[in-house]
Amino acid sequence: MKKKWRKRRFILLGLSLALIIFGFWFSTTNTYKFAKGYFMYKTKQSEDVVLTVSQSEEKTEQKVENEHVELYPVRPEIGEEMGELYIPKLEATLPIFHGTSEDELENGVGHFAESVLPGENDNSVLSGHRDTIFRELGEVGEGDLLIVKTSAGEFTYKVKKVRIVDEDDRTAIVPKPRATLTVSTCYPFYFVGAAPERYVLVANLISKEITAS
Repeated sequence: MKKKWRKRRFILLGLSLALIIFGFWFSTTNTYKFAKGYFMYKTKQSEDVVLTVSQSEEKTEQKVENEHVELYPVRPEIGEEMGELYIPKLEATLPIFHGTSEDELENGVGHFAESVLPGENDNSVLSGHRDTIFRELGEVGEGDLLIVKTSAGEFTYKVKKVRIVDEDDRTAIVPKPRATLTVSTCYPFYFVGAAPERYVLVANLISKEITAS
C-alpha cells in the first residue's frame, strides 16, 4: 500500500511540475502574446458590434422622427398664394393658390383645399384651366417631373401614371397610401365649350428638401 501511495504521489508531483514549467514557457513565448491579442481583438469586435447596433438604432429613430415633422405649422387661407409649381418639361413656373374656385383658377393653379398640402403623406390635388396655365400640360407624361415649392420646402414628384377620366369622376381626389401629387385639367385640350373629360397626372414623391424652421 505504501509503495502504491508513493507512486501516486510521485506521478502527481511530476504532473504539477510539468504544469508549472508549461505555464512559465507559455507566458514567455509568442503563443501567449497571440492568445492575448486574439482575446483583445474578440473583445473589441464585440464592442464594435454593440456600437454599430446602437448607432443604427439611433439613425432609425432619427429617420422616423424626421418623417413625423410637421411641415406646415400654419395652414394657408383660401385664396392665399401658397407656393409654385415648376414643370421642367415645359420650363414653366406657375403660382399655386389655396382653393379651386374661379377666383383662384383665374390667377394660377388651384390647390384642392380638402386634400393634404404638398410634401405631406396622402394625395395633394392641384388643378388648372386647360386654356390658360395648363395649355401645354398634355406634353407632360410618365417619367416627367413636377416640382412644388412652398414655405415647407421643395418637393419633387415623378409622374407615374396619366389618366383620362370623365368630368364627374372623383377618383382623382381619393386618399393615397403615400405622398402623391395629382394634377388635373379639362380635356380634350382644344375642345370647344365645356370639355367632357379630365387629363390627370398622378405623381409620387421622390425627394424633398425641407426648409429649416
